[in-house]
Amino acid sequence: MISNDAIFKINTGKEFETLALNIFKFQFEKNPVYRSFCDLLYKHPSDIKCIEDIPFLPIQFFKSHQILSGHHPIEKTFTSSGTTGTKTSSHNITDINLYEKSYLNGFNHFYGHIEEYAVLALLPSYLERKGSSLIYMVDDLIIKSKHPESGFFLNNLDDLAKTIQQLEAKKQKTLLIGVSFALLDLAEQNQFNLKHTIVMETGGMKGRRKEIIRQELHEILKSSFGVDQIHSEYGMTELLSQAYSKGHGIFECPPWMKIVTRDAEDPFSIQQPHKTGGINVIDLANINSCTFIATQDLGKVYENGQFEVIGRFDNSDIRGCNLMAL
Repeated sequence: MISNDAIFKINTGKEFETLALNIFKFQFEKNPVYRSFCDLLYKHPSDIKCIEDIPFLPIQFFKSHQILSGHHPIEKTFTSSGTTGTKTSSHNITDINLYEKSYLNGFNHFYGHIEEYAVLALLPSYLERKGSSLIYMVDDLIIKSKHPESGFFLNNLDDLAKTIQQLEAKKQKTLLIGVSFALLDLAEQNQFNLKHTIVMETGGMKGRRKEIIRQELHEILKSSFGVDQIHSEYGMTELLSQAYSKGHGIFECPPWMKIVTRDAEDPFSIQQPHKTGGINVIDLANINSCTFIATQDLGKVYENGQFEVIGRFDNSDIRGCNLMAL
């Protein structure tokens, strides 16, 4: 049995690889969907000698199959947002405490203890969605911050602007986290000069605004908020861990998460650093669903493990899913 605590005590690349290989064996035996996928690729634990040998499950299977490792009861189901008529992903969680440990340890790894911060959430389009993993995380961060000014600001930009200025005057460390279009709305109506506030975007125009590239978005936000860098969070419904960027669109993973890229023309070939390809995620916290996921994002990984997200595959470019029709 693999200990959950072992996931968050990883210190070296060797420890990561050893645990990843052990989790692969566990999920091969306990996850029927992943086992079927591996069987179709003729991949057996005896064939897997290193991380590069491990098959990555296309993320679309979370839309069509129940991805579970083991038979523990489901405690929570997270669902992705989607446009009308599109099928959304479902991530069934059998240990919600594991998710909480992951995002709390991850935040602490990059930013320090959440109790040091006031947390201001500008996530208006998500508040109606009880199944959002992002909302679950931010709501818990707000509670654990124990700061009286922490909270969600639902279409209440005037109060939010006043709160930001009051916290700045007190030199209070503050996290302002929001979807891109909402941060742009706030930025267009106000001019700040923030010295004690981290501005973090989680992506997403969601049809509310014309899509712009991250660099352009960050330049607008930096100018309006008076900050040197815009931070970003990289996470998704199908994961239990997040990567963070402290600027320039360069992300870093916590020790229990790793990004590799696959060849766009050969989805089962892992690339060397500095090449653009499909982003594959190894999330060791995802032990009870699937740890090895091939996303629809395009990116580039650097030798130090940092990465950037460049765009997304067009649906016609996704390869690998047609292997299975269970």
